[in-house]
Amino acid sequence: MPAADLTMETRTSAERKPRRVLLIVSNTTRLKGFLVGFFAEEMTRAFLMFTEAGHQVHLASPNGGQVMFDTHSDPRTSGGAYSDDLISLGFVHHATYAAMLQNTLSINGLAFDDYDAVWVAGGGGPLLTFKDNPALHGLITSFYETGKIVALICHGSSLLLWARLSNGKLLAEGKSWTGFTDEEEDDVNAAFGMKLNEYTIQSEAGRIQGTRFLCGPANKPFAVRDGRLITGQQQYSSRLTAEIVLDALDEY
Repeated sequence: MPAADLTMETRTSAERKPRRVLLIVSNTTRLKGFLVGFFAEEMTRAFLMFTEAGHQVHLASPNGGQVMFDTHSDPRTSGGAYSDDLISLGFVHHATYAAMLQNTLSINGLAFDDYDAVWVAGGGGPLLTFKDNPALHGLITSFYETGKIVALICHGSSLLLWARLSNGKLLAEGKSWTGFTDEEEDDVNAAFGMKLNEYTIQSEAGRIQGTRFLCGPANKPFAVRDGRLITGQQQYSSRLTAEIVLDALDEY
């Protein structure tokens, strides 16, 4: 008899205390002449997992208003690589959730005290729209310095290149973290036939004293938790990173 036939088990799901999570995505901008926003799955996967856990989720962007999936990651793109992303497809066809993409909250005036965690998605926009946004940098450090959970994925982790604590030090100093790697940047450049970004997270992280930028295999799930700072390498890490956030929220 196969060993699997000798196994009997029962399972129940854990009861989670409801929390409040702020999801932040990039506003739309232009990269090499075409419109970019945020990577669909890096927001929608976390949104689904957090809401299924019973948490209240709000969607925001630096400027508020309408936002867009990167065309590359949009499951509605004809012949696209992510046509099987049923979560993102369901999101844009859900009356309530689709409306959120048309009118995101602005981070200006948001009270971080209203939330227990923040999650920042990546995509094509962040390296352009996050860099020179001190209000966004300050919001992230406010979350961290008040004991809340900060989760950043893919190009969303670029915020650690600029976000400074109240003592003037970069939040990334002394921390272990990850984000979109140079190897993955090279893969994307090859796919598009051009150099898309003028700088990379990994190369800039190497200039930060005492930081530890960790890389998993290219295009494979990889996430890092350093206390209340949680980072995921790229879109394939969305589920893994969100699971870590859920665990951290249970400890919060």
